[in-house]
Amino acid sequence: MLSERHADGVVVWAPAKVNLFLEVLAKRADSYHEIATLMVAVSLYDTLEFKEESSGAIQLHCDHPKLSTGPDNLISRAALLLQERTGCRRGARIRLTKRIPLAAGLAGGSTDAAATLAGLNRLWQSGLTSTALGTLGAELGSDVPFFFATPAAWCTGRGEVVTPLVLGGPLWLVLVCPPFGMATAEVYRQVTVPELPETGMEIRQAVQNGDLEEVGRRLHNRLQSAAEQWCPALVAYREQLARLRPAGQLLSGSGSTYFALCSSYAEAVRLARGLYQGIGDGDNPRSPDRGATGIIVQSCF
Repeated sequence: MLSERHADGVVVWAPAKVNLFLEVLAKRADSYHEIATLMVAVSLYDTLEFKEESSGAIQLHCDHPKLSTGPDNLISRAALLLQERTGCRRGARIRLTKRIPLAAGLAGGSTDAAATLAGLNRLWQSGLTSTALGTLGAELGSDVPFFFATPAAWCTGRGEVVTPLVLGGPLWLVLVCPPFGMATAEVYRQVTVPELPETGMEIRQAVQNGDLEEVGRRLHNRLQSAAEQWCPALVAYREQLARLRPAGQLLSGSGSTYFALCSSYAEAVRLARGLYQGIGDGDNPRSPDRGATGIIVQSCF
């Protein structure tokens, strides 16, 4: 997570994430699921600007018309949580420039919450460590602690137990974001816990070794079939990606975004152009809307 201190405030760039591996291990008593997942931050960013508010209030402004800026927003909740736990009485004006699609499996809300904790910690000079901020973030959402351990991490529990990983090399990806989102809770309701879960050992090693071909072979998401069952319209996007023959492809999180793993930037450009031009669609009645073109991103370092 990148940030800059300016004379009148703090700017934070909040990255999206993709899941290269996601296994569901068990249903928990608290209604969550026990999971194991390998997450990687990518170069698609929301931007958050933080400035002092003399009244002590938290004011949130956003350029996305469909996103609530009320107390239910994770940004507002993160700011109020930091005030409460540190005893800080200072306020903030927060401006969010939204680029990460909503309900897309890219953790846009979680990364914004993490950026808020980090940005206000710096603005208010609260002095909390990244570890302490990650612990606070776990109270807001399962994915929030990951963003204090980027660029890559192995996450367990409900996703909040984070072990950082070193990437052996850059990963070029093309994100395909359909013009609709997914409800995470609904997808998890559809999932069946496997008797013999995948361990993820091979893909963890491949990521650390920078072995792109092995990473592509080992991509896995237990939620993908559940998401496609709940929303059959997703299948067309997966099929179109497959026709372009990337090194690997997968649904990120609970969807709706798929990503393609590419061997290079040039390969990512070829694949994104293929998506834009509808290569391989022919007369296929299940071809997706061409408006959902590819977004080229790179793993963050």
